[in-house]
Amino acid sequence: MARQKGIIKLKGTIGDITFYKTKDGHLAREKGGVDASRIKSDPAFQRTRENGAEFGRAGKAGKTLRTAFRTLLINSADSRMVSRLTQSMIKVIQADLVNERGLRNVIDGEAELLVGFDFNINGKLGTTLFVPFVGTIDRVAGEISIAIDPFVPANMIAAPGGTTHYKMISAGAEINFEAETFVVSSSETAIQPWDSTPVLAINQLNAVTPNSVSPLFLALGVEFYQEVNGRMYPLKNGAYNPLALVQVSGL
Repeated sequence: MARQKGIIKLKGTIGDITFYKTKDGHLAREKGGVDASRIKSDPAFQRTRENGAEFGRAGKAGKTLRTAFRTLLINSADSRMVSRLTQSMIKVIQADLVNERGLRNVIDGEAELLVGFDFNINGKLGTTLFVPFVGTIDRVAGEISIAIDPFVPANMIAAPGGTTHYKMISAGAEINFEAETFVVSSSETAIQPWDSTPVLAINQLNAVTPNSVSPLFLALGVEFYQEVNGRMYPLKNGAYNPLALVQVSGL
């Protein structure tokens, strides 16, 4: 892989060289690799086929999870969140001790490894929200809840410059990765001033299917706003809004 220099940047293929643009700039690389038909049939590429199958499974699982939390992610995701989530899903799949390589999956893996995953690397929950909270997943009742202690916003929420207001958001999701289906519910507070006025305890309950046999997830986040002439605007289009998985219950 090489960087393109000069005034004119190329896109496409010339001979054996492919020119393309990425977030890291305009790059070029030589065409190469093994023929696809050989990878599909040659015994020497058995490991490659196994890894490919599990990578594809991780990608689908990540897409299903993202779709479940889409409403929250619209304002709380960084540009590389998809690839980061796929890598985390691969770790979940690799923790499957039941199935053989190439057949491992999320259901038999360790979905709990996703606890702490930040959807927005530019605004991590752990470096933004310092209020003690407790996340609870009651599988039998189908209740996914969050309880946040009383706090003073200006002291316990590290808001980016320009913030005048904020709101707390949470969501509970029940995800069937095999069927690529989900049940999700979310909660949010009113938009409140980011100041030194004490705030009472916050309790949010997100209901899913009682006695579910699918993995359950709890996400918690903060959205920041700036008030201009009496109207609320998402601060920098949500570039610094944190959202993370704080509780996961696999099977």
